[in-house]
Amino acid sequence: MKRSVFIDGAAGTTGLEIRERLADRAEIELVTLDGDKRKDAAARRDALNDADFVILCLPDSAARESVALIDNDRTRVIDASTAHRTADGWVYGFAELEPGQAAAIAEARFVTNPGCYPTGFLALVRPLVRAGLIPADGAISVNAVSGYSGGGRQMIEDFESGGESSAFRGYGLSLDHKHVPEMQRHARLEHPPIFTPAVVNAYRGMVVEVPLALHALPRRPGVEALRETLAATYDGSAIVRLLDDGANLVRVEDDAGTDRMTLRVFGNAERGHARLVATLDNLGKGAAGAAVQNLNVMAGFDPAAGLVL
Repeated sequence: MKRSVFIDGAAGTTGLEIRERLADRAEIELVTLDGDKRKDAAARRDALNDADFVILCLPDSAARESVALIDNDRTRVIDASTAHRTADGWVYGFAELEPGQAAAIAEARFVTNPGCYPTGFLALVRPLVRAGLIPADGAISVNAVSGYSGGGRQMIEDFESGGESSAFRGYGLSLDHKHVPEMQRHARLEHPPIFTPAVVNAYRGMVVEVPLALHALPRRPGVEALRETLAATYDGSAIVRLLDDGANLVRVEDDAGTDRMTLRVFGNAERGHARLVATLDNLGKGAAGAAVQNLNVMAGFDPAAGLVL
């Protein structure tokens, strides 16, 4: 059965990526607004209410406004903004995160896409908290770098015009980044993690890292216990994979241009230290790829349809 999809905000970076992934799929009919109609409130309201599925690629306030314009009980929504990631009544759109999460997404009317940084963080941390290897009341930090496409049109222009020449731009120095509540809530931590994000001079790709002092954790787990827990969690997943390939380098571009996520566990048993590392594409599994995966699950399609793995 053909399903209609309206991307509200299709002219932005994420919206364009989603549209590209859906454009040639025979089972999907894209609802589009051309030219001035994109800013016509009546035309947008009609498109929002006529579509089977709406994907919101908008600033937070505009995303909330679009949801309010939907006055039927049929249209289903995927929000790629931050607006609803900790909101009641919205299902968190990370199918691999919890047992039964994919089933919850399949039945949901309102699904919120995860953030790009939280996707890597949660993939690493949530299974270990659930298994009791990381205590829910522990002190957790997460260091991450992203390609500049995650910063939107102005940041892309800054880097590509030569206005920004630095190789590394640290930000979020006030330690109140908008992704922190999402990380805390969905990892089920009692305290917010310390989050140190940065942008690097690469268009796309991400590295998200969680360092652990294993000797300081109550159960003092070994590196193999961490690795085995993550391997069991994502066993059989076509999208999230754990590699134990002896790599001694991790690059921001490792999974760029794909919709997969790769996890690795590095450690030093003698020192009781571990580094949990996720690589993904900030526009793939971190944004557009996740939205397409959620659409697939909600519509009853193959979850990996239209994805680059």
